[in-house]
Amino acid sequence: MLTSKNSPIRAAQYVRMSTENQQYSIANQADTITKYARQYGMEIVRTYNDAAKSGLTIRPALRQLIADVEGGSADYSVILVYDVSRWGRFQDSDESAYYEYRCRRANIAVHYCAEPFANDGTPYAALVKTIKRMMAAEYSRELSVKVFAGQSRLTELGFRQGGTAGCGLRRLLVDNARKPKGILKHGEKKSIATDRVVLTPGPEAEIKIVNEIFRLYAIKRLSATAIADKLNKEGIPAEGGREWSRFIVHRIVTNPKYIGSNVTNRRSAKLGGRTVRNPPEMWIRRDNAFPAIVDPDLFHKAELETAARSKHRTDEELLDLLRQFLKRHGRISVRSLKASEGMPCGQVFATRFGGLEEAYRRIGYKPHRDLSWVERDQPSVAIRREFIERVVTTLKNFGASLRQHGPRQHLTINENLNVRLSIVRCCATKRCNSWKFQFHSRFKSDVTVCARLAPGNTTILDYFCFPQSPQMPWQITISTLTPPPPGVDRFSDLAFLRDLAQWGRRPRCR
Repeated sequence: MLTSKNSPIRAAQYVRMSTENQQYSIANQADTITKYARQYGMEIVRTYNDAAKSGLTIRPALRQLIADVEGGSADYSVILVYDVSRWGRFQDSDESAYYEYRCRRANIAVHYCAEPFANDGTPYAALVKTIKRMMAAEYSRELSVKVFAGQSRLTELGFRQGGTAGCGLRRLLVDNARKPKGILKHGEKKSIATDRVVLTPGPEAEIKIVNEIFRLYAIKRLSATAIADKLNKEGIPAEGGREWSRFIVHRIVTNPKYIGSNVTNRRSAKLGGRTVRNPPEMWIRRDNAFPAIVDPDLFHKAELETAARSKHRTDEELLDLLRQFLKRHGRISVRSLKASEGMPCGQVFATRFGGLEEAYRRIGYKPHRDLSWVERDQPSVAIRREFIERVVTTLKNFGASLRQHGPRQHLTINENLNVRLSIVRCCATKRCNSWKFQFHSRFKSDVTVCARLAPGNTTILDYFCFPQSPQMPWQITISTLTPPPPGVDRFSDLAFLRDLAQWGRRPRCR
């Protein structure tokens, strides 16, 4: 065991809690870790906190911990964890061992403070850790079965199992006797375990909008994109004040809740796995669970229209569409495919043919630029989503009011400051690593907040904040050889968002 007679050993603590029980609360973990540190002469200098995060996948703080350890910025020599399961309840028990190995490879030891054995590399310790990792994975599997069974039963009883109500509907809180207790506002949750939530018709104006969407889609046969554009031009806001998109429209015209059906398990992602779309026979459904706001005949027509539009195309049919698109436009890009009415998006071709380059090759098209970034960019989609969620949560914790626009990386803070969020990938060459910050956007932002990715583009390295000004170039490149330009500073965490959250004033980016 590590001890020190002179100065204390510098240590970092990693704590994680999902929604399991009080035993694993952040406070209890931190208390046990602090006592362990005092006992063995350690000083905790850094905390990595994954509060309310599932242990089935690698989480933000753990991702940052690994990046600091392998990036050389860790100012500690020991990592303290409550027990083996806190490192993660990964379904592959070797995964948590892999992260521990990456820490040891960087000469940083991992200590489990609540375990009855020392993590000293002996055969006994290795055996016990393996057993505990398998027990943690099995716990998640058993819990998943129990949770799914409970949710299925409540769904069949007509109770809503999470999620927003949607345009035209509201969440109604009821007690165990189904007596109404009040409408839940956005973000509000029930506080009593025996209470339940059901859906109920919302404002009449929203109900009219929903029925108009169904009419335009099923009777007038307008596309989801055309309907979204029409609603946006008329100044009608979507749920939460957002702009309409074809995805929002499509979710409305395909959701049985508008005819009073309570449905779950339309999609599933068991144990942190890939999300899959389940066939209707796997849905958990209770019809007539609450009042319908759309005529069932109109909904059925929308179902038939969706089925006609989503006919499965063969490989040759997809390639023919791509050939016709090339003939009409002369060139192909991911953005133009996404914007074109009736064309599958680039991801469809990439998934079907193993990459956009292969799809282009089959129709004899040679793009003007290298497309390997499309395949490499897939992991950054999850990082971007995670980054946006962390920024939004941080700003709300600082007391800011927010509106999210379009694809959600555009924010308006306190109704007077527009912020654009962006992630910047690392371009690695033999000479150096570089990052290209681009500021051109149709969204008129006052501030651009960028998350710079570490080499490998799997973790966030740090953050940059760029106030918009007429002198701001449309692009800035920073590399390991060229530091940021004068007047621009980097931030190691999101604490600088406090300035943005206070009355929408511009931050002081020195």
